[in-house]
Amino acid sequence: VSSSPGNAKLVPQEEQSAAKDTPFISIQAFPALLDLPQDLEVSGVSCGSRHTAAVTRGGELYTWGWGKYGQLGHGDSASSDQARRVEHLVTEGLWAEEVVCGPWTTYVHVLE
Repeated sequence: VSSSPGNAKLVPQEEQSAAKDTPFISIQAFPALLDLPQDLEVSGVSCGSRHTAAVTRGGELYTWGWGKYGQLGHGDSASSDQARRVEHLVTEGLWAEEVVCGPWTTYVHVLE
C-alpha cells in the first residue's frame, strides 16, 4: 500500500473485552419482580434506555440499571441490578415527588 495521503492502510483492531471486574447487568425485555423493602409503596416508575427509577409514597427515590453517565444518582457511574435508594435526597431532606427517565438521564421533581 502506498503511503501517500490519499491511500490509508486499514489495519484491523482487536475488540476490547469488558473489564473483568465490571459487574454483569441484566437487561430484560419482560416484567420482573423487584426486590424492595416490604414496607415501601411505589407511587411512580419511569424507564430510561437501560435504567429504571421508582418513587415511593414516602418520598424516596430508588434507581437501578446501567449507571455509566451517573443517571442513577448515587454519585458514581456504577451499574446495579439491585434497586438502591438515592441517599443524597435523604441527606438533603428532599422529598421525591415524581421521576422521569430519559435515555441516559433521570429527572426528579422534589419538595423541601
